[in-house]
Amino acid sequence: MFRDKFWLSLVLTVPVVFWSAHDQELLNYKAPEFPGSAWVAPILATAVFFYGGPVFLCGAWRELRERLPGMMTLISLAIAVAFLFSWVVQFGLLRADALWWELASLVTIMLLGHWIEMRSIGQAQGALQELAKLLPDVATRITDGGEEQVAVGDLQNGDLVLVRPGERIPADGLVRKGESDINEAMITGESRPLKKKEGDEVIAAATNGAGSLRVEVTGTGEHTKLSGIMRLVADAQKSKSRAQHLADRAARVLTGVALASVC
Repeated sequence: MFRDKFWLSLVLTVPVVFWSAHDQELLNYKAPEFPGSAWVAPILATAVFFYGGPVFLCGAWRELRERLPGMMTLISLAIAVAFLFSWVVQFGLLRADALWWELASLVTIMLLGHWIEMRSIGQAQGALQELAKLLPDVATRITDGGEEQVAVGDLQNGDLVLVRPGERIPADGLVRKGESDINEAMITGESRPLKKKEGDEVIAAATNGAGSLRVEVTGTGEHTKLSGIMRLVADAQKSKSRAQHLADRAARVLTGVALASVC
């Protein structure tokens, strides 16, 4: 959504900036004039405001409802004041310079920033989904009567499972019989397969090599190392860095200063 809004807003913002009297004076050029050219900036900037602005206005409403004004409140205050002020100037009710290009540029730049942020969050979610796919759906559990296929979620600590060549290990455990090379690259980053023998620890979702292993389950479900990694990624995705907290506090201060200035 942010990507689509950014690109369309950018297309609309370019002519707003180009026909801006301030930019023409600053860069020493003359934009083409034609009947209605004076309304290019107001109309297109208004379109940008109503197309890209509601994202920030809704975010500001949530912040104010929670009594925690932050960056969304600050952005919304800026674009709302610029929009209303510019139309007052456009209708000749006030002698000043309209802020059409500033309004359109601010909305577009903020949309770009939020697109980049949402993309990074989406990549983190994709990483979680890929980690979840590493675990097999079923495991071969060894019983007194032989073997049985069970869902990985039905395994319990102390169960003995058979891991055949090429299969993924269904749970954290200890090798009780057998020897094989285990590829843990997707979990630990280790580039080479590791030799595992009786008594060694193995990790859920690692890939077994050419040998067969009998593994005693020591960790299942939320207690596996893979689940721990997934929790860390999810927590990091939800949490804010110190810089983000500092930016939120600065936004609250700036919002208060802006409101005090208006009053």
